[in-house]
Amino acid sequence: MAEEIDDVRRRIEQAAIQAEFETGEREATVEAAKAHVALRLARMTLGVTVVIIGIIALPLPGPGWLIIAGGLTILAKDVAWADRALRYIRRRVPGVPEDGRIPRSSLVTMAFVTLAAVSASVWWNFYR
Repeated sequence: MAEEIDDVRRRIEQAAIQAEFETGEREATVEAAKAHVALRLARMTLGVTVVIIGIIALPLPGPGWLIIAGGLTILAKDVAWADRALRYIRRRVPGVPEDGRIPRSSLVTMAFVTLAAVSASVWWNFYR
């Protein structure tokens, strides 16, 4: 039984390394391919975790859809369906370009409004 498990584990490892050589960044060595496979698995685990947190947050007050979009963004680098889902979401949200890049002016405006709100809140609670 232990030999069968080791054989299956070895075959999965070889398949992952072969897939990495075919689809990855063209690693030169097996060690580099193993490291990149580990990186992909970590990134996919993080992406799935963030998507699950977003799904849990949907009925709660808070940015559930934004959390899901963040998880899909993490997953989109490695998983084709996440990239398609993210493009679909971007098409459905008005004002978001297809590539998902937020204009610098919008980022500056959001930072300024956030800073002003935090400053007003601190002043209201501590200095009035």
